[in-house]
This record gives sequence, structure tokens and C-alpha cells, in this order.
Amino acid sequence: MRSSATSLVKDSGCTDGPVQPFPFTMAFQPIVDVEAGKIYAYEALVRGVNNESALSVLSQVTDENRYAFDQGCRTTAIRLAQRLGLAETGAKLSINFMPGAVYNPTACIHLTVATAASVGFPLERLVFEITETEEVRDRQHMLSIFKEYRKHGFEIAMDDFGAGFCGLNLFAELTPDILKIDMELTRRIHLRPVAMATMRCLVQLCAELKIPLVAEGVETMEEYRALKECGIRLMQGYLLARPGFETLPAFVVPKEDRVSTGRIGPGFKGQVHTAA
Repeated sequence: MRSSATSLVKDSGCTDGPVQPFPFTMAFQPIVDVEAGKIYAYEALVRGVNNESALSVLSQVTDENRYAFDQGCRTTAIRLAQRLGLAETGAKLSINFMPGAVYNPTACIHLTVATAASVGFPLERLVFEITETEEVRDRQHMLSIFKEYRKHGFEIAMDDFGAGFCGLNLFAELTPDILKIDMELTRRIHLRPVAMATMRCLVQLCAELKIPLVAEGVETMEEYRALKECGIRLMQGYLLARPGFETLPAFVVPKEDRVSTGRIGPGFKGQVHTAA
């Protein structure tokens, strides 16, 4: 007699393997709380095994291997993050997922939960990001995914808000736990008054809803200062840290005429040091 979990997996079209339809690994990029000077989360970014780009990996994804790829991203990110000591830092682990790869939310989450349990990674530290490249055609299905994920203590982030299919209607209907602003709004924001005003409105909205707001693609001191002026404290981008291939990279927190640097990983415990 099959167990109920196994039966659910088989009957829904979700399976536990193959975990990876082709070889790939992960890089990790910090999301930094610039006010506290510490890591808020690490985003897992897919890479080839020889550090090839995400595009080179994603170009191999097809309708036939989409589910296996999505599952492989989760298990690879969780196992590697645990091996690197991410859980010890207190940071979250943010993983991109494809809504179209989730057939039955209860069944398809089985391998994620089992993997986290097998390596000892805390479920409440997992964040799943909706990617901007895939339209959510079935809103009710997406709501059922959110409901099931939250039952396990996972958080849901809306990635690249303002680009692709991640707009206000989806935000209002799904109410994510974390909102990540697309880098196109961040780019040269200090030179664009309308973009600055838009960012201030988003900060006010998220403060009212108690939703953490992350600015992506922060690359210059001018952008950094403008974002801080808008009230942003969670930032991600090359100015703070580049993705680390199979490692938890160092991060920097800019300060007027100097830069504070810090590392979070095994043995570092999140200390922040100041350099002139």
C-alpha cells in the first residue's frame, strides 16, 4: 500500500526525480540591511558547474524538464546553503521558482521539505520568489500555492516588481511577504524625480502593509543615497556584493566617505568592519 504522501505525488504528476535534468549549481548574492549592517537574505542564483551564466542554464529548460529543473534548483540551493553554513548566520535563503512547474502544491513541495529536513535547514528561513518571466494565468492556482507554502512556514517574495508580469494587480491579489523592486526603477533613480516619487510611495505602501521592501540592482553611490533618502533599507546589487559562486560572499555597506565591509558565513558571525 502506498503512503498518502507518495500517492499524492504520483497522482498529481509530481515526482521526486530526476532531481537535476542537466548539471548546474548555485551562486549566492546577499540582500543587505544597510541600516543594521547585516545580511537579510541570500538569493540563490543558478549557474553552470563551471560558473557559466544563468542564461546559459535557463536556455536548457524545456516544457518537458521544467518541473525537474524547478525541483533541482530548490534541492541544490538548500543543500549547498547548509553546507556553507548559511543557516548559522540567521539570514534567509531566497529561491526563485516557476509557478508553471508546480502542479499540485501539496505534492510538489514534498521534496523541498524532505531535503530541508535531511540536511537540517530550517523551513522558516526559506523564501520563494515568483519569477517575472512567467505569466500567472491561473490566479486561483497561485493562491493555492501561497497557502500551501505558508502552511510550512515559507515566505513568498514577488521578484522584479514593476517588470514583466509582476504588477499591481498581482501584488494586490497575492499579497506577498516580501516585495523586490525591479532594477529598472533603481537605475539612475537619483536623476529621475518621478522614479524617486514612485519609490517613496512604494515605501509608504509596504510600511502600511508591513511588507519588507527590497531594491534590486544597486550599483552606484548616487543610487544608494537616493534609495536611502526614499526610506529603503534592504538593498541588493553589485555596490553591496556580487554573487559568490558556490560561496557566501563578503558585503559592503557604503557610508558617505567610507565603506563598511562585512562577511557572513562560517566563522564570521556577521561582524561588520569599517574601512576608510
